[in-house]
Amino acid sequence: MADRPALWRHLLAMVYDTFLVAPLLMANAFVLVTVFGPTASATEPAVPSWLMQITSLMVIFAFFILFWRKSGQTLGMQAWRIQLVDEQGQPVGVRQGLTRCAAALLSLLPLGLGYWWSLLDVDGRSWHDRLSRSRLQLVPKKK
Repeated sequence: MADRPALWRHLLAMVYDTFLVAPLLMANAFVLVTVFGPTASATEPAVPSWLMQITSLMVIFAFFILFWRKSGQTLGMQAWRIQLVDEQGQPVGVRQGLTRCAAALLSLLPLGLGYWWSLLDVDGRSWHDRLSRSRLQLVPKKK
């Protein structure tokens, strides 16, 4: 089994990916505002908040799942040499990716406790690793 990445490495990959997801969320908002029109007041937005939230989650989930299915790595994970695999070391499936994304949100809610858990876990796995039956592994440096 490959080495597992340190939590700091995982967190820095998340920061990197945030800079990539943010423009996608802005594009999502642009499309919705184009369809629904501009808002007349800040208290009554033209785009229903539930629609903005659902489509934003869909964009975020699609970003991660597409990268994970292709290579097991987002661009942030590539930069920090992290790869996501299932428990057998194979690429994760769509259902597994959906489970991981949803579970990662749960891991974030209680002040990121699901992420910090990896420091205590015997296998160094977070809550969403366990719930999605996946794991992160450190990719060796290229020579």
